[in-house]
Amino acid sequence: DLKDIKYPQRDTKQPERDEKEYVGFATLPNQVHRKSVKKGFDFTLMVAGESGLGKSTLVNSLFLTDLHKDRKLLNAEERISQTVEITKHTVDIEEKGVKLKLTIVDTPGFGDAVNNTECWRPVTDYINLQFEQYFRDESGLNRKNIQDNRVHCCLYFIPPFGHGLRPVDIEFMKALQDKVNVVPLIAKADCLTPTEIKKLKERLREEIDKYGIKIYQFPDCDSDEDEEFKQQDKELKESTPFAVIGSNTVVEARGQRVRGRLYPWGIVEVENPSHCDFVKLRTMLIRTHMHDLKDITSDGHYENYRAQCIQTMTSKMNADKRVESPIPILPLSTPDVETEKLIKMKDEEIVNNAQQQVLHNQDADVN
Repeated sequence: DLKDIKYPQRDTKQPERDEKEYVGFATLPNQVHRKSVKKGFDFTLMVAGESGLGKSTLVNSLFLTDLHKDRKLLNAEERISQTVEITKHTVDIEEKGVKLKLTIVDTPGFGDAVNNTECWRPVTDYINLQFEQYFRDESGLNRKNIQDNRVHCCLYFIPPFGHGLRPVDIEFMKALQDKVNVVPLIAKADCLTPTEIKKLKERLREEIDKYGIKIYQFPDCDSDEDEEFKQQDKELKESTPFAVIGSNTVVEARGQRVRGRLYPWGIVEVENPSHCDFVKLRTMLIRTHMHDLKDITSDGHYENYRAQCIQTMTSKMNADKRVESPIPILPLSTPDVETEKLIKMKDEEIVNNAQQQVLHNQDADVN
């Protein structure tokens, strides 16, 4: 009989139980996301290589901006006496509400002289100077608004002509390998055929291993990553060093307007993966590994510099019985009115407490 059948009753209190068991810390990623977007991000990219390899054009292509509007090109005679300079360009970029403060550090004059002995010295000095400034700020009083100007990545442009790494390439990358993430690039890849690019990449990888050069290594994928991301990461690793082409010119190809270079024999499309590795470089540098580059800079290269500074300070303290900082100490800023008022109040409070303690001791002696 249907009347005798007992159906399970719906638990109306289950949502209330779930609500009681829900603490709320699962929303922490959302809080971090909102705070990060509000604060904005910063990234410092260094480009190095001899003149004429398309460094400025590639950077403009990567970030869709023009960072070298007023650049003056030197002739051959002026380059003879030119020394390696360090120029810095900063631009604020916003995309879908996310703000990025991008700093491009250029090295005009690198590798252009007749004698290139230690031409990388100004570059290493600049990187060390940024570490030194950050260490100063971190050890100072105002640690809330520290400007991070540390170099997070260095794109090193290797000429497409030749049969591999030159001595100046080897010495430069070895000089920077412990200070910054070095990403080697084959410049102006449209000078080579696909077969030549493949052979040059294999030769460069062999020489990088042979000379013990430490370039940026892609982190291993987590086991919980989806297959599409794992495949993308595999392709990025296999493509190094990236063969790139840059262009700020828009041309028409197959009825579409694309950024590329127009030649008598055809069009080279910058964002066509079958033509060059520009898209892979942009994916690595901006979309997938920018935060990893910053983490390695902060937790690896800078920590090594910081540990070395502290070790030097400790050694001097033990030797001289006094603390001497290995870096110049900046003079303290003059306290403002509010700070002086607080200091005065604290001094008065200490004096009053001392007087009350004296009176209390006198009463105790009388009793």
